[in-house]
Amino acid sequence: MNLKTGKVFDYIPRESINPYLTALGLVIERLRWDINPLSWKTRKKIKEWKERYAGEKAVILCNGPSLNKTDFSVLQKFSTFTFGLNKINLLFDRSDFRPSCIVSVNPFVIEQNKNFYNTTDIPLFLDVKGRKWIAFRKNTHFLHSGGIYGQFARDCSISVNQGATVTYVAMQIAFHMGFTDVALVGCDHSFQTKGPPNRQIQAGKVDHDHFDPRYFSNGDAWQLPDLEASEFHYEKARNIFSHFGRRLVNCTDGGKLEKLERISLASFLNG
Repeated sequence: MNLKTGKVFDYIPRESINPYLTALGLVIERLRWDINPLSWKTRKKIKEWKERYAGEKAVILCNGPSLNKTDFSVLQKFSTFTFGLNKINLLFDRSDFRPSCIVSVNPFVIEQNKNFYNTTDIPLFLDVKGRKWIAFRKNTHFLHSGGIYGQFARDCSISVNQGATVTYVAMQIAFHMGFTDVALVGCDHSFQTKGPPNRQIQAGKVDHDHFDPRYFSNGDAWQLPDLEASEFHYEKARNIFSHFGRRLVNCTDGGKLEKLERISLASFLNG
């Protein structure tokens, strides 16, 4: 971790690796959160979700263009618990569908979407860095991001691992809540915009990489995806779900994610 920026990955790799410095950075960052009374309040709230939906199914709504192919009426018909990600609210002006909760951990996204997050009654699971923009309300849960590459939190009340994508965080929360079967939709796992992973860029006028052209647009700041790291963590999550007798599948219509078993959304919900 870079002690100055707080980022897990440096854009320019260091010449040598100092595990003591890395560990010190993690400890200091964690202590800063633990001495905040808010950390204990939100930890208690997150614990209240533990195993609440044991044995049930859930769907994670990723934000790729293929999300527009999803039949949300089917999810409503089955009363399926759904995890909306990031700016899923951009869907709301053209659908009466609402997710069961929303997960967002990227500071750019949280700041850009703060007006919605501060007014919605939908349960929110947001990275703790977002507390500078988001009020702590009844529906707000602040997540501490920590750990090292490849870790997976089965109990999210202390920390979660971002795993290079908010989808990985949603997988951990789904496990925490007890869901036995979890499916992804809208996970295209490909982007038209190219460049080095994690590089911060400014968005163009229209977004072609997400389900809504307004998602990152008109100069919004965002970070290019790290698809290789995402794949590694998807596979990690799949193996952990399997180890504990649970299932993680991909119900996306199209896309390039092949690390998870593919089945149709209809088969997932009816099975």
